[in-house]
Amino acid sequence: MIQRIDVLDRLSIHLAMPSSTERKRPVRREARVSRTYRLPLSKLKAAQRALGAATATEAIERALDLAVFQRELVDGTRAMLGVEITAPDLEP
Repeated sequence: MIQRIDVLDRLSIHLAMPSSTERKRPVRREARVSRTYRLPLSKLKAAQRALGAATATEAIERALDLAVFQRELVDGTRAMLGVEITAPDLEP
């Protein structure tokens, strides 16, 4: 069975990484663990700049958040397989 979805307006998605002072949702304080990883400094610094992170820890947390978000997008896309999406009528 094919479901049909009518799109009523244009949809645009903007990915913007807020700085730690601009976070929209409150940071949940969950238990923290201490781990040691041997990472190339150049890769860590590049990720920190790309993600706008103030610290290496923040860069790693943001990268992990993006990995989880990517999985959610893939799962959501797979759930939409078989759903027909139609453009809205442009005439009033």
